[in-house]
Amino acid sequence: MSGGESTDLRGLRAIVTGGASGIGLRTARYLRACGSEVRVLDVRLEDLPDELAGFRADVADDAAVRSAVEASVLDMGGLDVLVNNAGIGAQGTVADNDDATWHRVLDINVVGAVRVTRAALPALRASERASIVNVASIAATAGLPHRALYSASKGALLALSRAMAADHVREGIRVNAVSPGTTATEWVDRLLASAEDPQSERAALEARQPHGRLVHPDEVAAAIAFLASPLAGSTTGTNLEVDGGMSGLRLRPM
Repeated sequence: MSGGESTDLRGLRAIVTGGASGIGLRTARYLRACGSEVRVLDVRLEDLPDELAGFRADVADDAAVRSAVEASVLDMGGLDVLVNNAGIGAQGTVADNDDATWHRVLDINVVGAVRVTRAALPALRASERASIVNVASIAATAGLPHRALYSASKGALLALSRAMAADHVREGIRVNAVSPGTTATEWVDRLLASAEDPQSERAALEARQPHGRLVHPDEVAAAIAFLASPLAGSTTGTNLEVDGGMSGLRLRPM
């Protein structure tokens, strides 16, 4: 899937964190197809396609983040769009993860977005089309079993997105969030592979979403591209749910 005329991002310069795989990679490719210049920030760049350029950075490392953002901005001659996508997963109830795991997931999923945004703000303030899109999750607003830590981190990111929107709207910087449902990515593939019955687990995940399938990562990328686009110039402080209707629909059992 590629960008179309309805999402024209020509001339925009974008950074996508966690852009070497999954939703991040699809987003980087989609933004590029829509006309943006894109730089990827990721801890692993070995599998980054040749058409994308990137800088190595762990969002848990403030010095590395500042260096990578500075290099990206210098390389592109500015910055208009920041996509905070980097994150890690966690399974279990509140009793299943120790303090170190809680600190690590929150540090990457929430404070990581803070670090990158903090480093990018000077360049974004200089843009006339500045936009930040944070990748949250349906787990931020729906109570999912065995996702306590992950849900807490994405709920915090969603609240942070609204606070950031209020803080920076008068600087001309729009901030929004996208909340994907269960998406067909490598991470979900690994979860399914570790299940006792992967086929049944996949069927359960598909049935949980009213449209009856996993979300395609390009569908998430398209939502991110829209929010980043100047066409969404009056949209800030919102959360766009890409979840097959899971957040709002209540269908009768078949």
